[in-house]
Amino acid sequence: MNKVKILTDSTSDLPKELLIDNNIDSIPLYVRFDHEIYKDGIDLTTDELYEKVREKNKLPQTSAVSPGDFITFFEKYLNKGFDIVYIGIGSKLSATHRSAELAKDDINMPDRIFLVDSMNLSSGIALLVLKAKDLRNQGLSAQKIKEELDQIVPYVRSQFAISTLDYLHKGGRASGLAKLVGTMLSIKPIIKVNQGKLDVYKKPKGKMSRALDIMLEDYFQVKDQLDLDYVFVTHTLANRQAIYMIDQIKKHTRPKQIIEGHAGCVIASHCGAGTIGILYIVKPS
Repeated sequence: MNKVKILTDSTSDLPKELLIDNNIDSIPLYVRFDHEIYKDGIDLTTDELYEKVREKNKLPQTSAVSPGDFITFFEKYLNKGFDIVYIGIGSKLSATHRSAELAKDDINMPDRIFLVDSMNLSSGIALLVLKAKDLRNQGLSAQKIKEELDQIVPYVRSQFAISTLDYLHKGGRASGLAKLVGTMLSIKPIIKVNQGKLDVYKKPKGKMSRALDIMLEDYFQVKDQLDLDYVFVTHTLANRQAIYMIDQIKKHTRPKQIIEGHAGCVIASHCGAGTIGILYIVKPS
């Protein structure tokens, strides 16, 4: 059996130290300001992204990984004798997964490249990547890892509270969000990943703390079903809120690892500063 390489993309928002420590590699998506093109997390940081938004008074566009990029990325590891498991942004949220499929077909190694459609984004992907790492460390083949992950995908829970509507509205990715624009500014919508798409889940009014408590209530309601290997609190410039959520999670449940994630440039381009979410896996009932 060949060695297994776990691969992901920059939208998984995995901290670099976790990538390095667990021998996982990531391919960047792109962020574009007019004719300026940046590789997510390589040429541009999230702080720099927000600064450019302020300077230019406009939001960036984001672009998927190309099939050519994937061919180069995959061949690097195939040539070293690895079988590949790639887990990236969901197929309904980006053309990136389709690019990976095209690259796999062009390379013509269907028995050595295994693609997992996360049906998710940000740390919803990261949860699957870390599960893949654990399965690899247990000695499972790339094919078996994919089969196991495909069974886990429907049980990943991802939701985010949005501090400002501008980014997500202009990106046009959340179903039902348009109805909120122009209404009360105090609404802090909670966006949930539902069958691979982003939906407005709840629309709490008032301070952001109310949205945080709603997300925590949902988490605590399923505490008996939780897979406690990994829980993420992922945000962009919401440090105080992240501390609160992590403290509450520790107080009421006992995850083996609570990981504080930070949104990269692509995710931040669509949600904006102040966004924060909780992401976890539930066990099949």
